This record gives sequence, structure tokens and C-alpha cells, in this order.
Amino acid sequence: MTALVSPDVRRWRQWTAMIEDFGGTDEMHGSGHWFLDGDPVPTQDGCVAFVAMTTQTAPGTPDGARVPSTYYWIAAGDGGADDELVGFLNFRHTLNDFLLDQGGHIGYGVRPSARRRGHAAAALRLALLDAPGLGIDRVLVTCDLDNAASRRTIEINGGELEDIRGDRRRYWIAIP
Repeated sequence: MTALVSPDVRRWRQWTAMIEDFGGTDEMHGSGHWFLDGDPVPTQDGCVAFVAMTTQTAPGTPDGARVPSTYYWIAAGDGGADDELVGFLNFRHTLNDFLLDQGGHIGYGVRPSARRRGHAAAALRLALLDAPGLGIDRVLVTCDLDNAASRRTIEINGGELEDIRGDRRRYWIAIP
């Protein structure tokens, strides 16, 4: 089972274990984390700072633009307080030029020890449920050209390849 949960400092121990499992922010990039100010530091104070950034600011893009966004942590289980945190998901409510070209509406990342268990596909499916409430009828999701696991995750969720731009595959998912 997989659930999306709001970032919460009460989960700082699970969050710290997840950050350490990622082994660095390069592996976390799918969630859009890299456009927040500063890298997450795997401590209680680091969690407090990270949660504050994800709840008080919208994620930026390389051009410095910010868009409204909802951050989630991906939990293995039903979302209970003791569930293991296995990843990040960011649902961007609007697309600027960069996000339309490269980033998409939804980005996600699953920690290495929890991969190949269906968490990314389930998290994406759950996030798509937010689209109607945001007035979005088509969701753009992208992945690196060489990321076969993410490609499968997107396609399982109904992604239709529009094109490839540089090293990014761009998929649209229609929302019924």
C-alpha cells in the first residue's frame, strides 16, 4: 500500500532515514526539491527547515519563477504516523515555460531501498486525483530519456508520449 502525506515535522525520524537513503540530493531531483533554497540536512532541524520551505513557498525553476505547488511525502502504508517514508512527490498547479518544456506538473522520487515495489506508480495515481480540483484536465509528466522505470510508471498511469526534448520524455495524462 502507498499513501501521500503532507510534510510534517513529527515524522522527522522517518524523513531523516529517507534523506540518508537517497544518499544526496541528486537522486531526489524528480520531486522538484532542487529548486528550494538549500539542501535538506538529515536532522530534526533540517526537517523543520525543509517542511517550512515546502509549505511556505512554491518551488522555483532555473529562471527563478515560482508556481503554486503541493508537496507530498510518499508513505509505504496507509499514511499512518509510523509508516516508512519512501519518497517525495510535487504537484505543480500551473506550468511556466520551463515546466512546460522540462518539468511538468508532477515530479516524484522514490528512495533507493524502496524502488521496484510500485510506490511511484501508486503515488502518481493518487496525485492525479488532485487534478480535477485544480481545474487541470491534462497533466504533463516528464522523465529522463534513460529512466526506464519512470517511463513505465508514467505509461502505467495513462501517459501518452508527446515528444522528446533534449534528454526529457514528455507525457500527457488525460484526466477523466
